Amino acid sequence: MPMDGASIDLTGIDPAHHAAVSRLAADMRAGGVRRDEPVRATFALLGDRWSTLILLVLGMGVWRHAELRRVLGRLGAEEKISQRVLTLKLRALERDGFVARAVSADVPPKVSYALAPLGESLHAEAWRLIGWVRDHAAAIEAARHAFDAQDE
Repeated sequence: MPMDGASIDLTGIDPAHHAAVSRLAADMRAGGVRRDEPVRATFALLGDRWSTLILLVLGMGVWRHAELRRVLGRLGAEEKISQRVLTLKLRALERDGFVARAVSADVPPKVSYALAPLGESLHAEAWRLIGWVRDHAAAIEAARHAFDAQDE
C-alpha cells in the first residue's frame, strides 16, 4: 500500500516495530514519496554509474564537454562514457541545480560546465560519504567474505 495517506498499514508487522515504522513513514512523507522528489532523485543520482564522478571532477573547476568526457574515461572504472550519456547526466545535474552550464558569445559558442553553489555543497557531502566508506572498507570487506563463505 502506498504511503501517500496519513498513516501506513502495519498489518503483519511486529507490534514492537510499529512506532519506529510509523516514524520512518512520516519522515519519508515529509521528504516526499514520489520518484521525482529531491530525496529519492538525489540518492538515485549519486548511486548511478557516472554522476558522482562527474561531481567530483567538476569540483576541480570549469570543464568543457570534450575534456570532461576524456578525464571521466580515464578516471572511471567503467567503460568510457559516451557523449550522449555525459550530456544526459550533465542535464540532469543542471536541472537539479548542481551544475551550472555557461555558453560563450564566441562563434561557434563554447559550452563549459562547473559546479553551482548547490553542487559545491553536494560535492562536499559526497566526499564525506566517500570518507566514511574508506574508513569502514575493512569492515565491509569482512562482512562480504563472511556472507560469501555461507554459500560455500
